[in-house]
Amino acid sequence: MVVNVCPVEEAAGVEAPGVDPAAFRTAISAFASGVTVITTEADGRPAGMTASAVSSLSLDPVLLLVCVNTRLTTHRAIERSRRFVVNVLGEGQQDLALHFAQAGRDKFDGIRLRDDHDLPVLADAIAHFVCDLHEQFAGGDHSIFTGLVRDCAVDDWRRPLVYFQSSFGALRDQALEQSQEIALWDAVSYGVGT
Repeated sequence: MVVNVCPVEEAAGVEAPGVDPAAFRTAISAFASGVTVITTEADGRPAGMTASAVSSLSLDPVLLLVCVNTRLTTHRAIERSRRFVVNVLGEGQQDLALHFAQAGRDKFDGIRLRDDHDLPVLADAIAHFVCDLHEQFAGGDHSIFTGLVRDCAVDDWRRPLVYFQSSFGALRDQALEQSQEIALWDAVSYGVGT
């Protein structure tokens, strides 16, 4: 069943009032996401950027998607190289995320890379996906790149770095926290350490 979600006026070519971009940013910040660094290499130069607009797409074939601003150097590099890597960041890697979010610097200066790939795969990522560009779609001021995954691995089972309400955070393990709290109460109850 197909449902048309556009108002009739919009479907007939009449524009509906737009949403304020600031309101959209505030509302979308309530959607927690993982944090990644998208890397590639074009014309012998590495390029990279921090991204949270990443998602799995398909298992047959194995595809994922990334959304990249059309004004960024990384966007142009992906278009030229037709390949990219999604490096998943782990808890405590806020500095790495901020490092790749800044413009106008050598983003790979001092960054450890794995030597078993011909694209820049971050040595400290908790997982990586090496992709060939499958398709590219226009998405406003971004492009949606779908990547055919050629290699992927979990490199470290740390918890992921999370982005929520415009700041970095971490997942909580409630069972672990409860067991630690119980152990603390037990220690106090039995006079351990007093």
